Amino acid sequence: MSEKVLVTGGGGYVGSVLVPMLLERGYVVRVLDNFIFRQESFFRNLVKDYGDKVEILKGDVRDRNVLSKALDNVEFIIHLAALVGELAFRKNLVFGKETNTDSTYLLNSLRSKNQFLIFTSTTSIYGENLGICDETSSVNPRMEYALSKAEAEKRILNSEKGNFIILRPATAYGLSPRIRLDLLPNEFVYKAIFDKKLLIYEPNKRRTFVNVYDLASAIFFLLDNFIKMKDEVFNIGSEELNMTKMEVALVVKKILDYELVLVDDVKDPDQRDFEVSYKKLRSFGFNVKINLENGLRDLAEVLKNKTDKYIFGVNYLLKFD
Repeated sequence: MSEKVLVTGGGGYVGSVLVPMLLERGYVVRVLDNFIFRQESFFRNLVKDYGDKVEILKGDVRDRNVLSKALDNVEFIIHLAALVGELAFRKNLVFGKETNTDSTYLLNSLRSKNQFLIFTSTTSIYGENLGICDETSSVNPRMEYALSKAEAEKRILNSEKGNFIILRPATAYGLSPRIRLDLLPNEFVYKAIFDKKLLIYEPNKRRTFVNVYDLASAIFFLLDNFIKMKDEVFNIGSEELNMTKMEVALVVKKILDYELVLVDDVKDPDQRDFEVSYKKLRSFGFNVKINLENGLRDLAEVLKNKTDKYIFGVNYLLKFD
């Protein structure tokens, strides 16, 4: 294996799991990230371990010159760079649109037809949807974050260049070298440990989840099978992880002792409510491996050993099969 892969946002929650996985499998990897969470030390260690098999570019994916340099002489592009999540997006609407939508337009315009693109969208674009959503379902984004991803999808789908795969991941959860605690399952574990109490609004709202390791593994699978899967859209996750918020809270109850409080008179600002089918990806041979309880149990063990309530990252590197 000698193909060179560009991973934008490679220093993020998913990227910091995916990049070591690619290196272990023999890919040559270029990481483009702004490293706003000060996670450079993790990647300096990768350089020590893998030498010239990994290249680190610190820069902004919105910058044409930076992006042009990053695209030079790569065969594959995995576009992870994004401002993820509705709360973060609402606080930074201009930055979010520029990062999620405009940078995708720019990247797609700069890449050649012979450069293969994997773009990470989100199942959030299904919004509120009756029935079970598959890749042919109409999208109904109800949040600014989901709208930004839906617009980026349109540009790629309507491009004459082809040679793309769009993936719509479920909400990721679990451990990563660049941990996130704002994702619903991770947040529930965090609050159960540090607040000993969890408030649940609209407990029957349906969500869909995937462990971050399974998500990174799915991206690797798409990369490794790109030619037979190209120019398609794939949901990434598992029907077993289509769950209500209450069901997630009860899984956390199996792991941690905390007070569960149902709040009847408050609407959740996140109005997603849907179930998703992952049959299409499974038909190509990919299956997730990690269930919610095991993934959250690992997360809880790491967080319980931390004394600082405000954790932005942990020194944790997953072992790959």
